[in-house]
Amino acid sequence: MLKTMIVGSLPRPTWLAPSGQMYLNWNVEEPKLKEAQDDAVTLVIADQEEAGLDILTDGEQRRRHYISGFTDELEGIDSSRLVKITTRGGRYGQSLVEAARVVGPVRRRGSIMRDAVRFLKTHTNKPIKVTLPGPMTTTDTLADEFYGSRAKLAAALAGQLNEEALELTEAGADIIQFDEPCFNIYLDEVEEWGIRTLEEAAKGVRAKTAVHICYGYGVPIVLNWKTKNTDWSHYHRTLPLLRTSAINMISIECAASGVDPAVVAEAKGKDVMVGVIDVGTEEVETPETVAARIRRVLPYIEPDHLYPCTDCGMIPRSRAAARGKMNALAAGAWLIRSELVKERQQGPLMGVR
Repeated sequence: MLKTMIVGSLPRPTWLAPSGQMYLNWNVEEPKLKEAQDDAVTLVIADQEEAGLDILTDGEQRRRHYISGFTDELEGIDSSRLVKITTRGGRYGQSLVEAARVVGPVRRRGSIMRDAVRFLKTHTNKPIKVTLPGPMTTTDTLADEFYGSRAKLAAALAGQLNEEALELTEAGADIIQFDEPCFNIYLDEVEEWGIRTLEEAAKGVRAKTAVHICYGYGVPIVLNWKTKNTDWSHYHRTLPLLRTSAINMISIECAASGVDPAVVAEAKGKDVMVGVIDVGTEEVETPETVAARIRRVLPYIEPDHLYPCTDCGMIPRSRAAARGKMNALAAGAWLIRSELVKERQQGPLMGVR
């Protein structure tokens, strides 16, 4: 119970890429880039294992961005001539942002991440998780000049994501996670076609499937919105929909947002990754702080279904802060796990009855 993991990304070594950048250019050129990325992955594996995390990722060390790392490898997408569009419903107050253009049928040229999964699998004995962008969030990040509707583009992307997810499972992935922060923005579309396309992306995948729904990375534009936001009711709309879906696991942000932990009850029956690490600050939580955050959700979910996690990716953080936060995550979970084991030996279970 209380198996720990991060959402996905970790800061890259500065010799590989500039620190803190979301869209980046590599500091290492071909043909040495792959070797450098391999080295970076071995470092983040060591950091996660030393911290004591139970489920590992590759820290997304090979991807320029969690969405473009996938879409740049698709036919039908022009990443050379960008146009400006509004994304995320304009939630964060940003003006138009540059986006790749969908100019034809989207199609994989081949597996995008299979070799990366195989590398990760051969360098750890622990279960591994692989992250992919979700169909809705990917659609929201592209300028569609071909399909004519967001739902149609999302369905096409779901088919390609599904092919990739099936291959990654065969390569050894234990969890396939789809990142869908837009599930907290376009609530009507989530109900109309978002859940359906997410299930299509996960169709037939034998690994455990997960969806990560957060309020964004810990970057200034997002943090500014979070400090002013007063409506945190979005999960109350999306979680009941996901509760009856084919997705096995749901990731919820609870540390840095104003989300009431009681909302976790809306996902009863699913495994739930609960964010207990704030990724928007360099301050490292104490194990006791993490334990207190875990305790807040225990009345609403059985500990066997609870996976303490980070709110979102830690790519904007320093490597020192990321290491400290992972250590605190594992140590805080250990404190609660010890309490629960003692309770199970002595009396009634803490949490949901």
